[in-house]
Amino acid sequence: MNDTSKIPQDTKIFIVEDDSFISSLLTKKFENGGAIVSTSKSGDTAAADIKKEMPSIVILDIMLPGADGFQVLQQLKADPATKNIPVLMLSNLSEKVQIEKSKKYGAVGYLIKATLSIDQIIGEVAKQLKIEAMTR
Repeated sequence: MNDTSKIPQDTKIFIVEDDSFISSLLTKKFENGGAIVSTSKSGDTAAADIKKEMPSIVILDIMLPGADGFQVLQQLKADPATKNIPVLMLSNLSEKVQIEKSKKYGAVGYLIKATLSIDQIIGEVAKQLKIEAMTR
């Protein structure tokens, strides 16, 4: 059983990632598992796109064209419509200050791209979705 089988069918996942390779790899894996995936490459449009889609979870890169991931996270958490959507930060920035900043701004987790495989990232998303389902 792969980790995408732990994600309920038709789960809406939103990926904000400017690296096309990572974005398409994650999208394919999630869609093969039955999830509905939307993506954005720009920090400037991400919050509005997420509000329109209202996903079950957001995977958010930090280094983006336009607004950075922290700014997007702050916009999401300041909006009553999106403040309860769980956000997992995904970045190669591994300094403690970025990790603490993401928690302070309301992210539910921080994943470092360089240390995780795509399957491990999917496993973290599945784990977070399970936690969210149990706390509703």
